[in-house]
Amino acid sequence: MDAAEVEFLAEKELVTIIPNFSLDKIYLIGGDLGPFNPGLPVQVPLWLAINLKQRQKCRLLPPEWMDVEKLEKIRDHERMEETFTPMPSPYYMELTKLLLNHASDNIPKADEIRTLIKDVWDTRIAKLRVSADSFVRQQEAHAQLDNLTLMEINTSGAFLTQALNHMYKLRTNLQPSEGAQSQDF
Repeated sequence: MDAAEVEFLAEKELVTIIPNFSLDKIYLIGGDLGPFNPGLPVQVPLWLAINLKQRQKCRLLPPEWMDVEKLEKIRDHERMEETFTPMPSPYYMELTKLLLNHASDNIPKADEIRTLIKDVWDTRIAKLRVSADSFVRQQEAHAQLDNLTLMEINTSGAFLTQALNHMYKLRTNLQPSEGAQSQDF
């Protein structure tokens, strides 16, 4: 799975909008949406929220966790813990990117939020690199990936898979076969 596919999955996450139009409930394969009434908040998938925002049909409300104070707490907690801490959304990075790219005018302190999310991301990726290095050095056979998001796994997955394949090949080549004679003199 590549980053575009992860972003596609993130676009199914529900966000709150305040529409400036009226429309009865719409029936989609993924579920019913609406009704849409001017000034009344309604939850819609991110893909629809972005589409409506681009057509100036709504105002986006940032998710509850997309607040400077909450993100500072998340960042500080992530830095203090050795293990990965739960994120406020399994798609926190993708949601932030999409919302800030398409609706930064609706998000208070957008630049600070962008910086805080980048700090959290950098901290988590650094932890992931250290964990992967330890994993490879200790020649582990499996790893537990608690609290990692799909994008974080996707970022390191290709490297880790390749490293494990190389380790496997090295191990199988170093083990003597059953019928092989010793070369001791």
